[in-house]
Amino acid sequence: MRKLTVPTILLALIGVIVFMSHQEYIDLYIQSVIMFMGVNIILSSSFNIVNGYMGEFACGHAGFMAVGAYVSSIVNVMLFTDDKVFGTALLSPEMAVYLFPFVLLVGGAAAAVTGLLVAIPSFKTRDDYLAIITIAANFIIISTIINIDIIGGARGFMGMKKVLFAMSDSFDVPWILLWVLIFTVGTVFIIRRYVTSTYGKGIIAIKQDEVAAEIMSVNTNKMKLVAFMLSSGLAGVAGGLFAHILGYINPNSFGILKSTECLVMVYLGGMGSLGGSVISAVLFTLLLESLRFIIPWMDTMLHYAHLLPDSYELSQVWKWVIIPLILILLMQFRPEGIMGNRELSDVFPGLKKFYSFK
Repeated sequence: MRKLTVPTILLALIGVIVFMSHQEYIDLYIQSVIMFMGVNIILSSSFNIVNGYMGEFACGHAGFMAVGAYVSSIVNVMLFTDDKVFGTALLSPEMAVYLFPFVLLVGGAAAAVTGLLVAIPSFKTRDDYLAIITIAANFIIISTIINIDIIGGARGFMGMKKVLFAMSDSFDVPWILLWVLIFTVGTVFIIRRYVTSTYGKGIIAIKQDEVAAEIMSVNTNKMKLVAFMLSSGLAGVAGGLFAHILGYINPNSFGILKSTECLVMVYLGGMGSLGGSVISAVLFTLLLESLRFIIPWMDTMLHYAHLLPDSYELSQVWKWVIIPLILILLMQFRPEGIMGNRELSDVFPGLKKFYSFK
């Protein structure tokens, strides 16, 4: 019974957050921050499979996120809403309540297949060359989406809010918040089971010495395929959730800046540390949100001190200077990240009494 303490606490926490949101004790802004934390946890922990546990250097995670976001959004709009492009809804809108998580998984499956296509040419490459392949894949995906006019092209795609409204009309629950929390906990659980299993330890063997792993009869190509597909599939699920939180997506949301965010979160938390990925995703989300208020405050203070010309104002664009700067400082002063390759249970051994993955 003691081993079930952590899962019980997580389920209770999800219930409390959803109940308080439904009763409007938590306002919409705080709800959105919680949801973006969940999406970032899925992104950073899934990215850590390839960059942390397997020891490769990929840089195009946002591309897989884009595939999941567009596929799940298009399928949801086609199935449950009347759309001027896709026509009348194929299913009753009330069924969205039951089929929404499966549509998210369809987006994740599409992203996993895309990950498979990227993994195959990566068999003979490592480090910088793999980074170039994944960046190229990111650009190919975004360019492809921009040139498909039926899904909005560069203008973007919308209509996902209608699906959420249909779900709320059936049962008055903050559905997207609920699904973000469930998929976040589910993702951490799946990755933890994967990396602690005998099969998952194969990718750690590849990280330590790929040639030695092959000599010890580890099928490195198969391991890479599975790791890439799992990582990209979970990124696709994160993309689907991200699209439905905003209700609108465009290709520029999944460019190289988004991949940079993923890199910052993984390296901030620690390579090969699932707990580190969760901590870094939470801290990173809070940092992004705090910059919304800090940058205007700095603008006012600098103008007051006559350190900035009256014609110039600090804008939120500076956020994209600060984030890469964090990555540079991390590489200089703490390249192993907050947790290194340790888990919370390594820092606090007493936690092992309260959960079990065996």
